[in-house]
Amino acid sequence: MSPLGPFARTEAAAPAEGQIPGLRGAPMRTPVRTTEATTGPGLWPAVAGRLLTRQMWIELYGLPGYGLTLKGRPAQAFAATPRDFRPVDATPGKSTLGGKFVLAGASLDAAAPEDPWNRPSPTRAFAVELHAFAWLPSLMLQGERGAREALRLTLTWATVFARWSPFAWDPPILARRTFNLACAARRMGQVATEAERLRLADVLGRQARQLLRPPGGVAAKAERLIAAAIAGCVLAGPPGASLRRRALGALPSALAKTVGEDGGHASRSPEAGMELLLDLLTLEDALAQLSEAPPDAMRSAIRRLTAAARFHALPDGRLITVQGGGPSTPARLAAAVAHDEVEEVDAPTGTVGGVARIRSPLLTVAADVAAPARGAWSAAACAQPLALEIVCGRDRLVTGCGWTPRAADRQGLRLGPGHSTLTLGESSTGVPLGGWKGGLLGPRLIGRPLHVDVHRRDGEGAVWLEAEHDGWVHDFGLLHQRRLYLDQRLDELRAEERLHPAPGQKDVVRAIAAPYAIRFQLEPGVQASLARDRRSILLRGHSGRGWWFRTDGPDVAIEPSVHIDEGLTRRSLQIVVRGSARTDSETKIRWKLSPAGSGGDPT
Repeated sequence: MSPLGPFARTEAAAPAEGQIPGLRGAPMRTPVRTTEATTGPGLWPAVAGRLLTRQMWIELYGLPGYGLTLKGRPAQAFAATPRDFRPVDATPGKSTLGGKFVLAGASLDAAAPEDPWNRPSPTRAFAVELHAFAWLPSLMLQGERGAREALRLTLTWATVFARWSPFAWDPPILARRTFNLACAARRMGQVATEAERLRLADVLGRQARQLLRPPGGVAAKAERLIAAAIAGCVLAGPPGASLRRRALGALPSALAKTVGEDGGHASRSPEAGMELLLDLLTLEDALAQLSEAPPDAMRSAIRRLTAAARFHALPDGRLITVQGGGPSTPARLAAAVAHDEVEEVDAPTGTVGGVARIRSPLLTVAADVAAPARGAWSAAACAQPLALEIVCGRDRLVTGCGWTPRAADRQGLRLGPGHSTLTLGESSTGVPLGGWKGGLLGPRLIGRPLHVDVHRRDGEGAVWLEAEHDGWVHDFGLLHQRRLYLDQRLDELRAEERLHPAPGQKDVVRAIAAPYAIRFQLEPGVQASLARDRRSILLRGHSGRGWWFRTDGPDVAIEPSVHIDEGLTRRSLQIVVRGSARTDSETKIRWKLSPAGSGGDPT
């Protein structure tokens, strides 16, 4: 049977026209539609290759006797108990023990001796987390009862899905399931009978061996190899040693493609880099329990990813949210960098992973100053060049809509209006791949190559950051330059958005007035009040401290927006500055952010 069941939302449950999905009654002011991208001939080799290989592996792995090829030498015991450093909430585990699975914002009742495997899941996101065993870490916090229930659910899953299936054995789901199962296997084995323990070891070994086989792609190869290596550390004797040797042998090459010299993840998602770091720390812990040294490439990757995680951490204790990466939580981020013994005196500045930071005592500004990832790495990339995040004190005021792959049905939020940047003509510099091609290759971001130039200057008590991209040249002949000047003595940010004709384009592009919109997405809970001058907005974050946003733009408004938090939709606000820019001349829009009560406050 299908591992998913009829989880898709019915038409009757779909939002009405003009409303935001998941937020009934909210007007759709920020576009959230999925764009059907037009693909060029350069994508066809990938499409053809994926069609051929996908069908080949489905035919091969679906053969009745394929499972026998995954049966290696039986492991008689468990050798290690790897530690997953991610903080775990015990509440979902209590619900699971009571027969209620709460995953990805949905729930399913399946009290013992029933199980969730032979029934439809409420949503696809629920099914993904269910089959990835995302419930297992929390359930293992429930003591012996939790371990026994985890064992029962695992062995039942192994019976229902003993044969390979495209969803339940999908490489990303398989990798997370293997990781979670490996971390819990030894404790589950302590409450199992001898026969159950041997079967549990066999289930773990089969899944780890499948991880070492194609397909899977380069974009998540490091994660798959890490999960297989951790399973190899858990299984005792020659079976485990063989898995470790194969996985660790291929890991350096995968890490070289995944982790940049500055520690940035190849997808450019800060959250993806932090999650990879947490996986590597678990593998390092498992190897230490066996008194084995990790490969030099793995140590180097941990060091670089740790430095990048520190750089991408903002003063509120969460991550920068760009390129499909969410903010995560302060506890999770702290767990990722806790192993680092470096005492950080000053907050880092500079550029890491295509993100630039400038700061003053009260202001921290982060900007996306690089092109989005391309090809297989772009499944979570966003077309939001020069996107900004601004933290005032510890209040994150200006941010993005928070899109991550966990909100797969909100693909429109990957476009320019989904973050704090400028858009022209409500068009986009790239779009997610949709239709059957998107189903085949994943929702890659496709579009013309984007070039970004960045310049930074530090002076006495001030810092300048200038970034310019050519994403609008083809359609409008204009370059967008975002110039930021941070007065570190006054904690005042002054900015200029400059649209100007690209060299050689003035006589090529037809002279028109192109409508622009500069959006400043606000963190949920931030209060915004428009002053009587219609040019100033008072912002108050969670601390209650006020900050004035001012602009000389022709039309300023506070509009409703949305924010995605762990896949769930929340209401928020956005400041939108609108106007028109001639394609044959220069247009400048200035704005600034300064503390309230510093003098010259508008009325």
